[in-house]
Amino acid sequence: MILVDVDKATVRRPDRPLFENLSVTVRSGDRLGVVGRNGSGKSTLLRILAGAGEPEEGIVRRGRDVRVGYLDQEPVLPVGTVREAVGQHWEAAAILEHLGMGPVAGDDVSTLSGGQTKRVALARVLVSEVDLLVLDEPTNHLDVEAIAWLEARLAAFRGGLVLVTHDRHVLDRVTTRILEIEGGGGYVHDGGYASYLANRAERAERDASTEAVRRNLAKSELAWLRRGAPARTRKPKARIAAATAIVEGGPAAPRAAAPELAAASRGVTTPRLGDLVITLTGVGHRWGDDAPWLFRGLDLDLEPGGRLGVLGPNGSGKSTLLEIIEGRLAPAEGSLRTAATVRLGYYRQAGVELDPTQRVREAVAAPATQPNWEQARLMERFLFDNDIQQAPISTLSGGERRRLQLLLVLTRMPNVLLLDEPTNDLDLDTLRALEDHLETWPGSLVVVSHDRALLERTVEDVLVLDGRGGTTLAPNGYAGYVADKATARPAPATREKPAKDAPGPAPAKAAPKPRSASTLRRLIGVAERAMAEAEARRDQLAAELAAHDPADHVALTATAQALAEAEANLGAAEERWLELVEELGA
Repeated sequence: MILVDVDKATVRRPDRPLFENLSVTVRSGDRLGVVGRNGSGKSTLLRILAGAGEPEEGIVRRGRDVRVGYLDQEPVLPVGTVREAVGQHWEAAAILEHLGMGPVAGDDVSTLSGGQTKRVALARVLVSEVDLLVLDEPTNHLDVEAIAWLEARLAAFRGGLVLVTHDRHVLDRVTTRILEIEGGGGYVHDGGYASYLANRAERAERDASTEAVRRNLAKSELAWLRRGAPARTRKPKARIAAATAIVEGGPAAPRAAAPELAAASRGVTTPRLGDLVITLTGVGHRWGDDAPWLFRGLDLDLEPGGRLGVLGPNGSGKSTLLEIIEGRLAPAEGSLRTAATVRLGYYRQAGVELDPTQRVREAVAAPATQPNWEQARLMERFLFDNDIQQAPISTLSGGERRRLQLLLVLTRMPNVLLLDEPTNDLDLDTLRALEDHLETWPGSLVVVSHDRALLERTVEDVLVLDGRGGTTLAPNGYAGYVADKATARPAPATREKPAKDAPGPAPAKAAPKPRSASTLRRLIGVAERAMAEAEARRDQLAAELAAHDPADHVALTATAQALAEAEANLGAAEERWLELVEELGA
């Protein structure tokens, strides 16, 4: 049964089209994930599918009496209490509990935060009997447990499902087709997220092959046009100019490279950290003398280059902990010590105010008039091409603004990053760019996130706040946390320290702290990329050496010296990799 059919839909912005001639059909039982960069038109398409908007051109056909449940990116709730908004029956109460909204079921919706409003709106959609679910970023503002529950519920839903989400686990486990919106067009991939990535890589290879053929043909055309016939006195200048543009340029209207293909973003530096970064001793916090403790007795030593993830149910104090680490909020008990070398960058859930009249490039460069080279590299890495750099902030989509807010934190070149739910409203390409950036970034990181893929790739230890005042430290990253949770034997976060005045001989100098397996795996990944880059450089120089004119001794000598240096760099990279592998296996 066809639930909704969109035929050749077109929607434009004042400066460019979002998508043109886009067609998609959703049938009962379909499970369609919609992906694309911020500003590509994903939310606009979902509004059209849900019947909340119409395309400027094209036809939308809807099945007879099809019931649609639609979660908007910025939903509006009816007047009344949370319970009244969702329903009075048992299933409504159960869904509110699963989404962490049970304790405020009697509260008026006007008192809710933005994240709470989104969760109540999601509950309203899930509790209704519908044939088609259209969900725009349903995992935003959910904790890990709630996302796992939502994933299971969506997998059991028998109607049609259209989903925009940045959660790659949900995409891979819930969807059976992926619609990718790129460059104003749409590409449909069968299978979940993993299949989409494989198909996208194949398409990129085909495009690269097609482009190589096109450029070779253009070179032949250009050579023929320039050579011309001896008797000709006037050459077709327009055709020469067109062929020259093809040879010297690229495909028409190219998009910025995806993060996994971009290579112009290496080499961003940060101020050097010392041996000490940030230390919390016996820290606890609550909102008033009679209020329950969010967390208590927390001892935490953030190391240079450390990677810490913070997990816990909504309301357990994760954002509060980041405010304390930043120094903006004094803890109710305990102490905080921050080294003088620390330069903090804090990405908040709520974001920062942006001047809508400013251009993106001006906001990044401020207070200077032009971005420096490191800022320019970061703009490229985070998919701000020249057109978007020149665009007024007022023309950006909600996701593009979130991406800019993240970029503004990173371009201040901090050496300690505090990230509070950085994945909300970001597209998948930006998430991969962020993960790639953090893998080679040398500073210390504390990240609050419900995004399991981000945690798997970026953190080495996980601090869990249980919402009842307790804290737990799970070493070995997110995978270690999941394993500890499964066996119910997590390691305590607060470690007992020896008394300062304890009798006895002076302790021997402490041995270097063993590095965790997740830290070593991350460093091995960095070493592997260094080997690949060194090997590519060596092969390039070897090819240049073979192509040189044997009579050009100056060029041969210079290239041979560069090749020897490249061989040495490759050898050093291989030695580093072997050391790390041996340490991991020890």
